[in-house]
Amino acid sequence: MPAEENQLPLLAEPHEEVAYDEAEKVHIVGVGEESELEGGLLAAPPFSWRKLWLFTGPGFLSSIAFLDPGNLEGDLQAGAIAGYSLLWLLLWATAMGLLVQLLAARLGVATGRHLAELCREEYPTWARLVLWVMAELALIGADIQEVIGSAIAIQILSNGAIPLWAGVVITALDCFLFLFLENYGIRKLEAVFAVLIATMAVSFAWMFAQTKPSGTELIVGMLVPKLSSKTIQQAVGVVGCIIMPHNIFFHSALVQSRDIDHSKKGRVQEALNYYTIESSVALTVSFIINLFVTTVFAKGFYGTDLAKSIGLANAGQYLQEKYGGGLFPILYIWGIGLLAAGQSSTITGTYAGQFIMGGFLNLRLKKWVRAMITRSCAIIPTIIVALVFDSSGELLDTLNEWLNVLQSVQIPFAIIPLLYLVSKEEIMGTFKVGALLKTISWLVAGLVILINGYLLLEFFSSEVRGIPFTVTVSGFIGAYLAFIVYLISRDITFCPWRCLAQSKQAQIS
Repeated sequence: MPAEENQLPLLAEPHEEVAYDEAEKVHIVGVGEESELEGGLLAAPPFSWRKLWLFTGPGFLSSIAFLDPGNLEGDLQAGAIAGYSLLWLLLWATAMGLLVQLLAARLGVATGRHLAELCREEYPTWARLVLWVMAELALIGADIQEVIGSAIAIQILSNGAIPLWAGVVITALDCFLFLFLENYGIRKLEAVFAVLIATMAVSFAWMFAQTKPSGTELIVGMLVPKLSSKTIQQAVGVVGCIIMPHNIFFHSALVQSRDIDHSKKGRVQEALNYYTIESSVALTVSFIINLFVTTVFAKGFYGTDLAKSIGLANAGQYLQEKYGGGLFPILYIWGIGLLAAGQSSTITGTYAGQFIMGGFLNLRLKKWVRAMITRSCAIIPTIIVALVFDSSGELLDTLNEWLNVLQSVQIPFAIIPLLYLVSKEEIMGTFKVGALLKTISWLVAGLVILINGYLLLEFFSSEVRGIPFTVTVSGFIGAYLAFIVYLISRDITFCPWRCLAQSKQAQIS
């Protein structure tokens, strides 16, 4: 064994890359084993609270993408500029995000493989490499936002003593924390994230209680759809921040951390049932936290001259000036919540990067090597950004807009392959999505892509200047649209005619 390790110092195991080795998986205890039929478990066993607890974890880890600093900035700007009027959209956007995450979990559970691995097998080499590059770009863009958000929080909590670039370096060290925790098993790692989510919930709930937003306006905002030309940009931001490309890959891999007997249909269905409950609870918690942030800034700054100038860097100071110190200054409450959001999302970004790189490229690197590569890809450009933009909150907001556009561009390259794969019987077997769910999923995907397309059109129409730049951007847009058409055409050529033939055959039989 030592000789082998010397020969292959970076390789984990001499077999195909998998999300989790068998020894790393959580064993689901045999509650209800007596209900198994002689020929194998055909239906899911009765509900068990103990099993629900054992399955709890992946949904909460993936829900952190709904709570990262980019989302918090979208929340505070929606509240400050649109007041309570976009809460209904936040609710429905979270529901759409839940649907996408459940499809990702379904793919991972039913196949025992995650989205990046399946893309490697299903698409030709050129398309697979394009999808991989796009996934990496989306991850880097998200990671820069998350690291900058965490660095801003450190700067707030240190009263400005720690500059932004130093906060980035401190945040970069979370990679080692992640590697340390991972050695103690997935359940320990999930427990740490549970603490971070609870920290966010307590911090923003404290702010909510301290600022006392209007309960009546909150309920009306959730139940009565309102949208005006003045708030369309914030509305697009609310929807665009919810579905994160790298999180789709992430969730499809996380669900494989549980030991599921794929030879028994009932066990697979059981896992899907528990993951549905767990993910629904997790995203409900994330919705409530986002709701707290939006309503706090709606109460404090809607209709004021400051509304359009609020961002992550100055939000805490504006809150402090508005509501004062109190027993515990609201500036530091905001900083603690933002730090929890930044730290949790950067660690999960490192985690997601391992699955994306390993899955697309089938790299059998040791986890610490992949983690270091993933972290370096984001930290190096982030330190440069921090040094350049340290003194200007306005420039940071502009950078954030560009990063939002970068991630919006990537959404089709995660969601379209997901819908294609979960509809394919050769991959999913009896767990492929039905016609109704497939239709709803494509409608949701189409809506999200159109909304983000609007964001891109508006952004580039205001930013693109000069003939050379316009020609270059137009060329990229043409190639971008062509690739989306290619991805969609695979599902069209795969399904309609064969599905119709199968339907007729079923009617005859």
